[in-house]
Amino acid sequence: MTPQFSSRDPNHPEFWDERFQQGFTPWNRGAVPQSLQDFVAHSEVSVSGTHHCLIPGCGHAHELEILSEAGWQVTAIDFSSSAVVTAKSQVGKWAERVQQADFFKFVPEQALTLIYERAFFCALPPAMRKAVVERWAVLLPVGAKLIGFFLLDDTEGASKKGPPFRTHPQEFQTLMQPYFVCLEDAEVSDSLAVFEGKERWQIWQRL
Repeated sequence: MTPQFSSRDPNHPEFWDERFQQGFTPWNRGAVPQSLQDFVAHSEVSVSGTHHCLIPGCGHAHELEILSEAGWQVTAIDFSSSAVVTAKSQVGKWAERVQQADFFKFVPEQALTLIYERAFFCALPPAMRKAVVERWAVLLPVGAKLIGFFLLDDTEGASKKGPPFRTHPQEFQTLMQPYFVCLEDAEVSDSLAVFEGKERWQIWQRL
């Protein structure tokens, strides 16, 4: 049966609540992407002895366990109450690290060394892109990193359909350049169908 939704605005929690409640989450991979596994395996911790990481728009929060097991201090947030309930039910002993919070208002208890991005930036309408990038820049001190997966597409009109909303690579570069430098840009071999062929693994460092 085709899901029926009353909310059509991804700017509001109700949009995502309905989709989690009805189990319509085509962006959910159900596992930790290989590029993140490789990053964790080769990651150097900060001077304080651990990474302090934020996962905005965490959804099912599958990545929370691997990051926490690596010794990182991780906070996973989502403004959808249904997403938070779903995540808490799946992450076992790390459930207390999942919080209901608005990314644009959230203030971490300790300075972040990392933000992990996957399917959050592309979930919000194009009009929100500048605000998201600016918020990343506010939350990350100089030298800290933004890591994750970015849905980039240079096809004309690609950014108008969504979610997920694709971003033209040049537009993304223009948004990021005032605040970040790109350290790594690689193809993704294990993308879901909804992202396949357009997803890039990237590492950005705060200037």
